[in-house]
Amino acid sequence: MSSDRATLKHAIERGEHEGGSVEFKQRLTKNLHLADGRRESLAAQLRHRVLSGDGEATYVVGVTDDGGIAGISPEAFSESMDVLSLLAEEAEVHIADVQTWSAAEDPDGGGLVGLATIREGTVIRDDEHIVVGTAGHVDHGKSTLVGSLVTGQADDGEGGTRGYLDIQPHEIERGLSADLSYGVYGFDEEGVVRMENPHRKGDRARVVEEAERLVSFVDTVGHEPWLRTTIRGLVGQKLDYGLLTVAADDGPTRTSREHLGILLATELPTIVAITKADLVDETRLSEVEREVEQLLREVDKTPLRVARHGVDTAVEEIGDTVVPVVTTSAVTGQGLGTLDRLFERLPKTGAGNIEQPFRMYIDRTYNVTGVGAVASGTIESGRVEAGDELQLGPMADGRFRDVEVRSIEMHYHRVDKARAGRIVGIALRGVEEEEIERGMVLLPRSAEPDPVREFEADVVVLNHPTRINNGYEPVVHLETISEAATFFPDEGRLLPGDSGHARVRFKFSPYLIEAGQRFVFREGRSKGVGTVTEVHPVEE
Repeated sequence: MSSDRATLKHAIERGEHEGGSVEFKQRLTKNLHLADGRRESLAAQLRHRVLSGDGEATYVVGVTDDGGIAGISPEAFSESMDVLSLLAEEAEVHIADVQTWSAAEDPDGGGLVGLATIREGTVIRDDEHIVVGTAGHVDHGKSTLVGSLVTGQADDGEGGTRGYLDIQPHEIERGLSADLSYGVYGFDEEGVVRMENPHRKGDRARVVEEAERLVSFVDTVGHEPWLRTTIRGLVGQKLDYGLLTVAADDGPTRTSREHLGILLATELPTIVAITKADLVDETRLSEVEREVEQLLREVDKTPLRVARHGVDTAVEEIGDTVVPVVTTSAVTGQGLGTLDRLFERLPKTGAGNIEQPFRMYIDRTYNVTGVGAVASGTIESGRVEAGDELQLGPMADGRFRDVEVRSIEMHYHRVDKARAGRIVGIALRGVEEEEIERGMVLLPRSAEPDPVREFEADVVVLNHPTRINNGYEPVVHLETISEAATFFPDEGRLLPGDSGHARVRFKFSPYLIEAGQRFVFREGRSKGVGTVTEVHPVEE
């Protein structure tokens, strides 16, 4: 809920009048406002308001015709937003932002009043939208580098631009990321589209609206205790590319090697950014560049210095064997233009099949006042639209729950539909937020999913201090699933470096998985990768 009521007060003071861009509504209902003839009339009114405001209109919901704050229930407000979204689609406009307040000064009473900003044009374009996952040791400048890229602003040398990402206040205070965070920028015919005021959600939405090509960053965690979260970000987000940062004043560390191993194990085309070049002299910088090249050669990859070979070559060669290397500084701006040109031109690699049925594994959940439960993740396949009937699960008992799509947001920008490869938040009707768990999946209502508790897999043990025996219990990271599982290797054991076959059983809950999906398993400093070869659905 918004804390600053000045926006609401200003909209009410502007008032509702003929030829203006402000409209007051106490509430909107499907039965009344979407009835025959009424829908077309209200859509025309909405279009008129948008045109009167030079492409932007403001709808204040929960107020009387004269602007008096009445307040409506969260359920009534949610229905009003659903109706307004359908009217916007009819008028070929879209809801760009929604803010809500308590109708009374006392937050616990009086219902809700809200303000919807509606803009001209329908979204979303079917252009390429690449998703980049960052990795690297703590304090190696991942978030700072991304913050400077998405804003075009130089860092202050203290990591100030990292606060421009979608992170929590306590993370900014401590200077450490404890969960995944997100950033976005893009490109149009005139060049780079960046955030001008990163602390405003609406500015992030503006980038999504204006850019013809988007680059979304999933910024992972560099601190060793949260490697599990890093793996979740790199495995579960349907990334197109990995961006590994190595600080020039530190060089490659054990964590750098660990993160590089995860990126390569998931077969993700990767770029290495040597950061903090402003903190060292040329001799030290050259040493670190050689250390990075040696690190890549040790894992059978060919380093490609972009400064020497050019962006064109990097775009053509990046892939299974070639890893471009860019030297950067968020303080001086060195190398940031090179990364811009790379991200502007790199093709999408992990889009999934748009023509396949919709599927999205859930990574995050949250509750929005007046909207309800929201499930966030990267769409794996197909398309989704507001109003679609879906199913969610599996629940703890293996069953799936019928739900409906209320609305869709992408980087705080409300859209009518989205497709494979997009990071979205989907507001759901028919379920409470506390019932949704990470690792669940959204599917069409017509699908017939079979939840799985046990599966067969081909596995490779990358690192383990001893041998893996029957009953070994690591955490398996598959899509957005992070679940303890019990391993039963063929022949009863696997040694470090071994490839083999194993039966794997989730310890606590069933999930929806299928043959061909890749996963990472980890326990302490032990690590391995695998591919699902056969699933054993839970019996009714």
